[in-house]
Amino acid sequence: MMIRACGLAVGWGFGVAWLTRVVLSLLLVSIPSLSRGDQPDSGGGSNYEQDLGALVRRAQASAVKIYGAGGGGLVAYQSGFLVSPLGHVATAWSHVLDVEPVVVLDDGRRFPSKIVGFEPRLDLAVLKIEAEELPYLELAPELPELADPILAISNLFGIASGDEPASVMKGAIAAITRLDARRGTFKTPYTGTVLILDLVANNPGAAGGAVIAADGRAVGMLGKELRDASAGVWLNYALPSQVLREAIANIVAGRAVVATDNSLPVLPRERSHNPTTLGLSLIPNVLEITPAFVDRVLPSTPAARADIRADDLILLVGNTRIDSQRTFIETLRRIDRRDPVVLTLQRGPRIVSARLEP
Repeated sequence: MMIRACGLAVGWGFGVAWLTRVVLSLLLVSIPSLSRGDQPDSGGGSNYEQDLGALVRRAQASAVKIYGAGGGGLVAYQSGFLVSPLGHVATAWSHVLDVEPVVVLDDGRRFPSKIVGFEPRLDLAVLKIEAEELPYLELAPELPELADPILAISNLFGIASGDEPASVMKGAIAAITRLDARRGTFKTPYTGTVLILDLVANNPGAAGGAVIAADGRAVGMLGKELRDASAGVWLNYALPSQVLREAIANIVAGRAVVATDNSLPVLPRERSHNPTTLGLSLIPNVLEITPAFVDRVLPSTPAARADIRADDLILLVGNTRIDSQRTFIETLRRIDRRDPVVLTLQRGPRIVSARLEP
């Protein structure tokens, strides 16, 4: 009954281990009160219950379900939340966004989406759907405090697929710390401040979900699953909205360019850059969308001098998102061979930048 009341629809096919994990997260942790005031009275229909129910529905109305790339043991869904009435969605940057994803709103409407911007150092992406007058969450400008009550809203385990409400968990802020203290244990490109949550929130599909304070503002975004492979310890955490606000605002305002700028002319091949002029050899291009992984770096070339390495994944050229080898080559065709090329790469769990001088 408690699982149903929180907006979850349980299917026994997920197995006992999954059910135990979800039930424990709901039964063992609860918000001590909706605010820092007195505890609610024991009478039925208290203001506490009414306020909590209204808060949950407002948060669920702003939550979205995201469906994209998956397979090979990777789930093809995750969560997000609306950050503007014009259809901007904040979510986690992940493999699910390797294709243009489908966004499903709380009322069941489905929209194709475009990736309008992403910041790999923050594990953040912003999508855009063509809809208006949508409910959205305001991002809190300050960090919450320890023991503050919170709600975690997400589509964990992909339970909701249409107009079913997103799942809700109640908990509290257990700690505020820096993730770089755990480098080498938890592999992630993000190394800044995180909110440690007193609930089991970072389940499959929950990444990109919202963490809501008692005043209804989003204080964080649920991160991707992080597990210590040696000890089997899972970290339940969120990226603070205080850290994400500026990046989201820049993307929504169009100040972060990630699409190919078609206004720039395509230069003649003898005047433009290409992987060979930079000293890069990419992996074989055998897929419809082959990632721009570096296979080999030629000695005494701009790539070698910039310390590009084999297995680096090219994410950005300047501010242009690179989603495939084709995009990488087309982007280089718009850069004069006499000009430097600035790359953002993923090297294992790290995000690194490199400036390749001709």
